[in-house]
Amino acid sequence: MQHQAKHILVVDDSQAILVVMKAILAELEVDYVTTVASAPQALELVRQTPLQYDAVFTDLNMPDMDGMELIRKLGELRYPGGIVIISEMETRVMDLAANLARQHNTHLIGNIAKPVQLNDVDRLLKKLDSFIGNDDTEEPCVTEDQLLYAISNSEITPFYQPKVHRGSKKIKSVEVLARIVSHQHGETLLPHRFIGVAQDLDLINLVTFQLFEKATKEFQKLRAELNYPFKLAFNLSPVQLNDSGCPDKLALILELNRLEPKEVIIEITENQPIVSSLQLETINRLRLRGFDLSLDDFGTGFTNLQQLKNLPFTEIKLDRSLITYIESDRFSQVLVDSLIDIAQNQQMDIVAEGIERIEELQYLEKYKYSLLMQGYLISRPKALPEFIRWIHSWQRMINSNP
Repeated sequence: MQHQAKHILVVDDSQAILVVMKAILAELEVDYVTTVASAPQALELVRQTPLQYDAVFTDLNMPDMDGMELIRKLGELRYPGGIVIISEMETRVMDLAANLARQHNTHLIGNIAKPVQLNDVDRLLKKLDSFIGNDDTEEPCVTEDQLLYAISNSEITPFYQPKVHRGSKKIKSVEVLARIVSHQHGETLLPHRFIGVAQDLDLINLVTFQLFEKATKEFQKLRAELNYPFKLAFNLSPVQLNDSGCPDKLALILELNRLEPKEVIIEITENQPIVSSLQLETINRLRLRGFDLSLDDFGTGFTNLQQLKNLPFTEIKLDRSLITYIESDRFSQVLVDSLIDIAQNQQMDIVAEGIERIEELQYLEKYKYSLLMQGYLISRPKALPEFIRWIHSWQRMINSNP
């Protein structure tokens, strides 16, 4: 299998480990592998070309500079790639290492025990693929003119994906995902082709508000299909939290469509630190308005466990990199256990997103009364007519298997 990671940097003071890792990564078709025998060498390489390496695989116990110091210094460099620890770690060390990595603004993907096995490296590369995201580099982003045309012609379209309570089998909430449905070219554009452009051009609020308005109007049709309450979930980026008027604007759209904030979850992505007083004020104002708040993609970003306890979130969404191959990944198992305990103690919902394999669903079955499930295995994002058909088939299935 060709992995998305193209260039891996391996750091270990054991030449034997470096040779084994280089051979395994070559077998797994990673295009470029750089090996160094010390953390200072690795740090200098990343300092020179921080975007060159998709991930750093590092030992913990090394002379001069150990692996934890290397991780801290990579955070100081704002290294954007993934980090994998090559070391056997007990449960509490895994927890602490992951939390320290978040405090240092780095992305700890997992650990590989020594002696290193090909299957373990392959599993971590698959998790790294999830962290890197879909390989959509060949699809061009829209131009400013194309985006303005889509907005002015009302082509921003809501697609829907459910979050299901595995125990009760009920749909707890439905995430609203943005698409551009081009009537001119007959194609549907995914968010990676226009959300970044919208943020760069300061058009993201226009995209969000058009999506919000359409989905709240369609909510009545969705509600007619279910005989129990559920919520709509919308995504906001941390950039939008800098608009102190955002909560009032969203609340006004709801009022015009006879909905209340308590029927809506605002999902805030964790891809940037939430640190400014204005952002924190907007988060608090959203809660005061009655919106639920969800921390999206937890596990890939910058929120540490202490911040999680202090910020007024009502839901945590575990990033798919924590869920991918969780049935055989001790690192992810320990983190998910810990996060479920925190969520229950803080009376927050917790969502496992990105479930794509039956083995992942089977492993998560042990948490079925404390975890919401979301992912392609349950339902892909769908436009309203297709999503209503999915609701009908889901209800038939649960009625036949109570």
